[in-house]
Amino acid sequence: MNKVANSQFFDDLIAKHQGILWKVARTYCSNEIDRQDLVQEMMLQLWKALPSYQPAFALSTWLYRVVLNVAISFYRKNSSQKNNSLPLHETMLISTENEGAAQEANLNLLEQFINELNDLDKALILLYLEDKSHAEIASILGISLTNVATKISRIKERLRKKFKNIT
Repeated sequence: MNKVANSQFFDDLIAKHQGILWKVARTYCSNEIDRQDLVQEMMLQLWKALPSYQPAFALSTWLYRVVLNVAISFYRKNSSQKNNSLPLHETMLISTENEGAAQEANLNLLEQFINELNDLDKALILLYLEDKSHAEIASILGISLTNVATKISRIKERLRKKFKNIT
């Protein structure tokens, strides 16, 4: 692919999948400035990784792999500088005005519990909540299909126990 074609492909990629970048950024960053920095870093790394994309594979798998690796690195770098919790409420768990207070409280608890997960588990549950198949998750995170199923099961069980202890 020549430079012009790469540029057009990249522009289309970002336009079509910018929601993924922002969703991941909101999961790993606690404030808007950090989220903007992370999205810029994701776009830079996607541009650099563009020559490594092989059309025989799903574009979303490649995209998630690059974006999550950038986010985890960014989070680790920033969390060593400051230790704060990361609110997840602005990502895939946004509640509507019509939801009741109890559901809102449960979503806030879920966000808190997810924020307590390690980097890999947080990425895994993010992909799970995005309705990615176990095979896609395994490919994106570079772990086995069995490991995905086991980890999801364990994460769900931990979350259930945390909810039981609260109620």
